[in-house]
Amino acid sequence: SRKVKTKKIDYGRWLLVLPALIVVGTLLVYPIFSSLYYSLTTKHLIKASYDFVGLANYQAVLTDPDFFKAFFTSIIWTVASLLGQILVGFTAALALNRVNHLKGVYRILMIIPWAFPSIVIALSWKWILNGVSGFLPNLLYEMGFASELPQFLSDSSLVFGTLIFINIWFGAPMIMVNVLSALQTIPQDQYEAAQIDGASKLQQFMYITVPHIKVVVGLLVVLRTIWVFNNFDIIYLITGGGPANATTTVPIYAYNMGWGTKLLGRSSAVTVLLLTFLLIVCFIYFTIIGRWEKEDK
Repeated sequence: SRKVKTKKIDYGRWLLVLPALIVVGTLLVYPIFSSLYYSLTTKHLIKASYDFVGLANYQAVLTDPDFFKAFFTSIIWTVASLLGQILVGFTAALALNRVNHLKGVYRILMIIPWAFPSIVIALSWKWILNGVSGFLPNLLYEMGFASELPQFLSDSSLVFGTLIFINIWFGAPMIMVNVLSALQTIPQDQYEAAQIDGASKLQQFMYITVPHIKVVVGLLVVLRTIWVFNNFDIIYLITGGGPANATTTVPIYAYNMGWGTKLLGRSSAVTVLLLTFLLIVCFIYFTIIGRWEKEDK
């Protein structure tokens, strides 16, 4: 008689993976599905009972002018911050890659902004930019660059640009470190061969440097887009979304909706819309990166 082989299940490896699965399920899967469920109800932070209302919360959010204002603010915040971080971080990485002496010291000094917690950065910048006793406004006034103390955090014409500058200062070191690591993996003999063939510095950059690091930069753009668009702590700790909602982004709008008006169902609808938008953006990004990878093969 022919013996049938049965495949034994290795329970040991599943036991090793189980803690990670529990953490992922608790911190990721459950919040997503609970937000999706609550977005279809009248869930309130104070009232115990709630009713199922279908898409009424989404309709209320999508007809709220404040939501679209916050969404537009988030788009500008993300695009301006991301472009600034890539420009500064990429330039710093190219400069450090050409440094031969004390490269480790320079790298440590430039990574300092990324090493501090957000609350330390926010409070430090609030102290520096304070409109009464802040170091920078008083310095500009004493040096004659301003006729009065600049109100960087309360003037609606200055506050948003100020926050973008702070976010660029904070996020550029992360771009710099990753791009520098990618630059150091490029074989130097390719540059030597290009120099022998008479290629200019610009041609070496376009045809050697860019093809080697474009996938890394693309992944950084994906990650930074998600993090910057979802950024809450820096803006909230410095301005709280003010003045007059000038710096209110979608995460702050959702927070105010959930903890201000206590309408958790409507706040959940905002977060679901935010998740949907970021998934679409990530799909576009990964499609482009996938094409790059196919071209390199």
